[in-house]
Amino acid sequence: MAAPHAPPLAVDCRGNALVSFAVGAEDKPPGDAPPPVALVALWRGHRVLTAFNRFRRTWDPPGGRVDPGERPRQAAARELLRETGHVPDGPLRFVGFASLALAPDRRAEDGAPFTGRAVDVTRPFRPSDEIEAIRWWDLREAVPGDCGRWTSASQDSAATRRRAPAAGRPELEGACQADVRMSSSVTHRAVPAG
Repeated sequence: MAAPHAPPLAVDCRGNALVSFAVGAEDKPPGDAPPPVALVALWRGHRVLTAFNRFRRTWDPPGGRVDPGERPRQAAARELLRETGHVPDGPLRFVGFASLALAPDRRAEDGAPFTGRAVDVTRPFRPSDEIEAIRWWDLREAVPGDCGRWTSASQDSAATRRRAPAAGRPELEGACQADVRMSSSVTHRAVPAG
């Protein structure tokens, strides 16, 4: 999706890069194949649901691989329920197509992000082999762990790193989580769940 050798739109403290983002029709992905990953930003007011991945040690939006024969929208709803126990208040809304270069080896990964609103925020959470915890991330607060910002390609990433405690959860310290918000100035700020 991105032009060869184009600078990334944003990079996090671990070197993961948002290479491109395209708005388009859900049934017409760029390239020749649908994206293999679907993600969900489930909202409750100004908070978004995140899940702590035991293996990556990161706070991420719920999501995962699109199974054979499955559409990205179906995968997004399935992964949201499987990872967090939550369901949206209606159909998920397709946002666009994202291309990432994942650290440490710059592995390319394409994804289809979706968004929705929470139905019942009192649903019980049950940890799994993959997901250790969930939290409603307040977009007005700092990110917990060792990664506090995404930076645009024109910013010095070392100058934007910061540490914050993982809200009294020592087992979650060092976790990296960021929220990328597109803007005309390509400034991206990360904010944590509260």
